[in-house]
Amino acid sequence: MSERTQPPADGTADAMIGRLIDGRYQVRSRIARGGMATVYLATDLRLERRVAIKTMHAHLADDSAFAQRFIQEARSAARLAHPNVVNVFDQGEDGETAYIVMEYLPGITLRELLKDYRRLTPEQALDIMESVLSGLAAAHRAGIVHRDLKPENVMLADDGRIKLADFGLARAASAATATGQALLGTIAYLSPELISRGVADARSDIYALGIMLYEMLTGEQPYVGDAPMQIAYQHANSSVPLPSEKIPGLPSGFDELVRWATERDPELRPRDAGAMLERMRTFEADIRSGANATVVMPRTSAPLAPTQVVSDADATVAFAAGSLPARPSSSASVAEQAIVEHAHRRTRRSRILLSLFIAIAVLAGGTGWYQGHGPGSYLAIPDVAGQSPDAAKAALEAAGFAVASESDYNPDVAAGTVFETRPRSTDRAPRGGLVTIRVSLGARTIDFPNVVGATEDVARQSLSAFTVADAGRTEFSTSIPSGHVIRAITPDGASISGTYGEKGNVILVVSLGPLPDVVGKTLDEANTALKAAGL
Repeated sequence: MSERTQPPADGTADAMIGRLIDGRYQVRSRIARGGMATVYLATDLRLERRVAIKTMHAHLADDSAFAQRFIQEARSAARLAHPNVVNVFDQGEDGETAYIVMEYLPGITLRELLKDYRRLTPEQALDIMESVLSGLAAAHRAGIVHRDLKPENVMLADDGRIKLADFGLARAASAATATGQALLGTIAYLSPELISRGVADARSDIYALGIMLYEMLTGEQPYVGDAPMQIAYQHANSSVPLPSEKIPGLPSGFDELVRWATERDPELRPRDAGAMLERMRTFEADIRSGANATVVMPRTSAPLAPTQVVSDADATVAFAAGSLPARPSSSASVAEQAIVEHAHRRTRRSRILLSLFIAIAVLAGGTGWYQGHGPGSYLAIPDVAGQSPDAAKAALEAAGFAVASESDYNPDVAAGTVFETRPRSTDRAPRGGLVTIRVSLGARTIDFPNVVGATEDVARQSLSAFTVADAGRTEFSTSIPSGHVIRAITPDGASISGTYGEKGNVILVVSLGPLPDVVGKTLDEANTALKAAGL
């Protein structure tokens, strides 16, 4: 299968091509470029596998907000282990280059499939929605809100897997609140509450899925306009039309699902992806009855359709394109026929390759024994995270590995506890190979910035190395202006200054300004002034 790469827009050579990142990842070619980062195809020299490596643009490296969002993507995706979520293997910095290493998925996006076939059959839409909902349900159970669901972030791999990608805008559901910054995400899929209040939770993801389902079934988005604000206004003030109004004859279950998912009031939507998936399965059998299994395959290589965004939200594209016959007509039956014919060709090609592999395996029986049972066999590395060094060493030696140890600071793991191995427990290593256990030194103590007198937003940016509570405390102050920080305290109420543990919990005490001056006022006037001040 050929791999699609994109040359730099200015025609110059990409300096990353050929570079060795962190002494491990050899960059081969560029896959895609977004507003915040670029994705490359690379080879993991240590494990000898192809990966997709995402690097943040150099001019954004000094912006703490962008850097934090970039790191947040890796942390959010790494917390998920689900077959319908793109895996994140590693994250780090090499000099001034911040990077995320992800699973490489040869295939296309849902956007590219819709661009070729315009709209999908009900069976195809169900297949894709079931996979996306399964992956998103895992995220919602973990307390993660995606916030940027759209067809560009649904990956359709050549081997039939369907995966959800790009958690660059994700954040914990408990922290889903207005940020005061420009809205993030693609305007065509933003929920009314995200447009009007900047607030997102799991039900905002459900709204985006309802729009995606409508688009898969009808071949177009429910709202169009010449400017983003025109589309945003329709999301906030209009009800999404039913798919059957555009495509008569669609099963009624789809109308019910789209209406439920796109209610303007989030309280009337499914509470999360799990609830929507459960409801969809109640009418799935009726739709599939008498229908052949759906096979979604990639199309011919073509540029990605441009994505309209409100701000520099980045779109991760960790895949390469395959090939399909020339684009068929917009008829659903013709599209299905082309997909099935292409699948048959791939099946015949797979059988030929299988025969070749069997012949090679027979001729290389000795090599097979060496790799499968002899000294060169690869073994699964036990997961010893959370154990003491002695217990971890014993478990790894019992599994057939040599063990070394090293220590490093880790604010999330208690001192004296193993927090990971290299290679990691998700990998395999040769029998007798060296596995290094990494033991936590706990959180390192770092300088705590002086934020007294700064505005709350500036203080939060200065404290990016710590965990600042979303909800601070307020006090009246005659010396500190309203909206400025009086002091920073621990959860126990002790003031923080000098140094503090990395990622330690911090609460900001923010000034409400001076108490209202009620001297000389009537009782009613004094009561009114004090109530206005929240007293």
